[in-house]
Amino acid sequence: MINKTKVGKTYNKLIQVVILLLAYWFIYDQVFYRKNLPQIWKALMEDFNNDNFAWLLAGVILLMFVNWAIEAVKWRYLMAKIERINFWKSYEAVLTGVTVSSFTPNRIGEYFGRVFILNSGSRVEGILITILGSMSQLLITVFTGSAALLLFIPLYLTKYWDFNGYLYYVLVAIVVSFNALILGFYLNVSFLSTLKEKILRNGLKKIRKFFRIFAFYHNRELITVLLYSLFRYIIFSFQFFILLHIFNVPIPYLDAMMLISLIYFVMAIIPTIALTELGIRGSVALYFFGIYFSGMTGTMDEINFGVLAATTLLWAINLGVPALMGSVFVFRLKFFRKSANNENG
Repeated sequence: MINKTKVGKTYNKLIQVVILLLAYWFIYDQVFYRKNLPQIWKALMEDFNNDNFAWLLAGVILLMFVNWAIEAVKWRYLMAKIERINFWKSYEAVLTGVTVSSFTPNRIGEYFGRVFILNSGSRVEGILITILGSMSQLLITVFTGSAALLLFIPLYLTKYWDFNGYLYYVLVAIVVSFNALILGFYLNVSFLSTLKEKILRNGLKKIRKFFRIFAFYHNRELITVLLYSLFRYIIFSFQFFILLHIFNVPIPYLDAMMLISLIYFVMAIIPTIALTELGIRGSVALYFFGIYFSGMTGTMDEINFGVLAATTLLWAINLGVPALMGSVFVFRLKFFRKSANNENG
């Protein structure tokens, strides 16, 4: 038993160190190998003495803490079904998840980074619950993004694509039907606990028991989680708008929200590896802002720089800084628990 305990602690420490090294390497790569970062830094220094600049940037940073605080409240609310945790422990878990997800495809490491902070709750159920929380965030992104798309097409894409009235109404019907379908699936996610009884009836009993967690959530609770996700969405979208304003991109608030929703929507449906996400996000942002500002002469270079600068700085504030903060808590992760808890996953 003593030897097993020592081996477990050794492997635990080794995994923690590997996570830290990968996370720091990823952040270093993003920060020091982005060609436009020196220009962004120069622009920030030049604007630092401008009216309200410091307050606006401080506001964006403050909203980052609020953003992840709401996510911590949401995750704590969801996890209460298997383990009671306080707000600060939930905040630590969320930040640790950001650290682990920074170098994994589509941020799947976030699920594992969070649940290994649990003391007694089933980790498999914890991962399923975390996926449920991510699903609510994805729903908000899809709802707002598809609505923005339906506005964007008739306003800006008719000169590129031949969308007559019939085709557009078909698209509206498809979007509305799809949104209703995924919302219905989300609000009836408890059916998965019944479905697994039929699919896994004759085997995989250990897997079957974990799916029961979906039956624990009622519509009222799922709607509450959806509202938490909506609040987060409003916050990080507003952060984007403030940064666009800081870097002198001349766009009204409602138009900016339409473009920002489209960017998040496209990013949500494009499979990415974290190492390339920032570059893809910048390209998607340039595409939509390029269409919006098409026809303007003499200022596109400044606008393109402002869009890229806002996109890069938003990534640094909302993901880079939290990943560094979460690295402080990596050594609290427990990858190997005592045998008494092993049955819980």
